[in-house]
Amino acid sequence: MNLHEYQGKEILNSFGVRIQRGIVATTPEEAVDAAKKLTEDTGTGWHVIKAQIHAGGRGKGGGVKLAKNLDDVKSIANDIIGMMLITPQTPPQGKLVNQVLVAEDVYYPGDSEPEEYYMSVLLNRATGRNMIMYSTEGGMDIETVAEETPHLIFTEEIDPLLGIMPFQARKIAFNLGLSGAAFKEMVRFVTSLYTAYVKSDSSLFEINPVLKTSDDKILAVDAKVTLDDNALFRHKDYAELRDTREENPIEVEAKAAGLNYVDLDGNVGCMVNGAGLAMGTMDLIKESGGEPANFLDVGGTADAQRVETAFGIILKDPNVKAILVNIFGGIVRCDRVAQGVVDAYKNMGDQINVPIICRLQGTNAKEAKELIDNSGMEIISATEFQEAADKVHEVLSA
Repeated sequence: MNLHEYQGKEILNSFGVRIQRGIVATTPEEAVDAAKKLTEDTGTGWHVIKAQIHAGGRGKGGGVKLAKNLDDVKSIANDIIGMMLITPQTPPQGKLVNQVLVAEDVYYPGDSEPEEYYMSVLLNRATGRNMIMYSTEGGMDIETVAEETPHLIFTEEIDPLLGIMPFQARKIAFNLGLSGAAFKEMVRFVTSLYTAYVKSDSSLFEINPVLKTSDDKILAVDAKVTLDDNALFRHKDYAELRDTREENPIEVEAKAAGLNYVDLDGNVGCMVNGAGLAMGTMDLIKESGGEPANFLDVGGTADAQRVETAFGIILKDPNVKAILVNIFGGIVRCDRVAQGVVDAYKNMGDQINVPIICRLQGTNAKEAKELIDNSGMEIISATEFQEAADKVHEVLSA
């Protein structure tokens, strides 16, 4: 589950990570009030107005701007709120900005120049250990840094049993070229950041940039946080932070119906039971000359209502030219699934306007095929993987 910047910062702050303070606003008037409150609390005269969407590169699209007075705050907030913000990480049409973060200006003058670093915490799946990735090249796309100057990217792997050790935090601060008060601040920052990552059950913390201020404070200026959905039962308060406006509406609907659904860009809809079989079905579609339009796992109970709901969700995608139903009857009997497919087809009537290939294998597969073949419905039955692939190819070529 992705979070907005202001939500990620709230989690970081709760674990002792120093952050750039800010207040979220949904209207220009609220933005002005937020700026006044920040001035009272922090003494900041300038403010940074940041669009809050689930995408990076906001500054490149005009979603992050500096306001030097309250008139600027209101004008910039008015421009950003309601805009369709296009960044390298948004769909081509962009994302609607519903709110902004009014943040304090932390690039104030002092004894030294502010410096920006990159830092993230994530799982290294190759080693099964958490990893801190960091670089002196903060504020830039880490992909560009990795491609053009890979020697400027450092990693530190953490033993999950021991957690982050003091020497590792010191090593990170040293590699970033810090000394004195800034060195000690970075050690505390890294330790608290890793603690926040583990205790919040996150799958990604990305801070870009981490800032060393002119008076040697270390703080998070940005925060991209992704929580592990599978651990949200331990964090009811975090689950409430989900912003469905930022998610694919079809995926939101599927989740509410208890279906595991991921929207893709292809032309063949998939309805499968079991994640492994779903992945194999997507490969099957590719081999047949098609492109999977979705990942959809209906689970072990494929009754008429569940199948009908799944059909409805798949057909919301206008690019779907065919639907492949691929069910293995282990716990669930194939004939019951077949009846569910037939009943759903009858109930939906004209809503189904693309060919359906139905492959049922396992318990009572023979009875299931007979039921579909004798239903009078325009459903193409298959029993083998290759047969299903051939049927998909035929309907796409027609």
